[in-house]
Amino acid sequence: MRVRRANSREKILAAAADVAREAGPGSLSLEAVASRAGVSKGGLLYNFPTKAKLMQGLVESYLSDFQKALEARAAEAGHDGMLSAYIKLSADDCGQPKPSASWMFSAIAEDPDFLTPIKAFKRQLFERLKEETDDLGSLVVCFLAIEGMRSMNLFDSDVLSRDERELLVASLLKIAG
Repeated sequence: MRVRRANSREKILAAAADVAREAGPGSLSLEAVASRAGVSKGGLLYNFPTKAKLMQGLVESYLSDFQKALEARAAEAGHDGMLSAYIKLSADDCGQPKPSASWMFSAIAEDPDFLTPIKAFKRQLFERLKEETDDLGSLVVCFLAIEGMRSMNLFDSDVLSRDERELLVASLLKIAG
């Protein structure tokens, strides 16, 4: 039974992210999420008693998934390190047709306090990257460039062509050494 509940929770979170991404920020309804997830509204409310709890679950799930993907990339990269893994993972994420985290607008509109775990995650990531580098200047340049690319992608304001984005990533990987 526990596995079923976890799967329902994951299906609901995936459906919520899809609905928010497709319908646009602020257009997320519990009915639409339940329908997309293939669960009753009661089933959704069992897992997430309020829309705010659903948004909180989305934020937590996104950060956890990103962390796991980053750890996997870093393990694959071996000697290239965490910064290179972060650059490559972020570039792949930004190369998707629709931003994977565009639902975040809905979460922040629901409760601006959802920025707190996001800020904490990014601060922890930056501190970890600092521990793994001897060149703080290069780290700052790479980190801010990637965060800028992620922000442009999230706000659908990317001005870089595919070739320019690839050049940016190649340049950052060279800087990251």
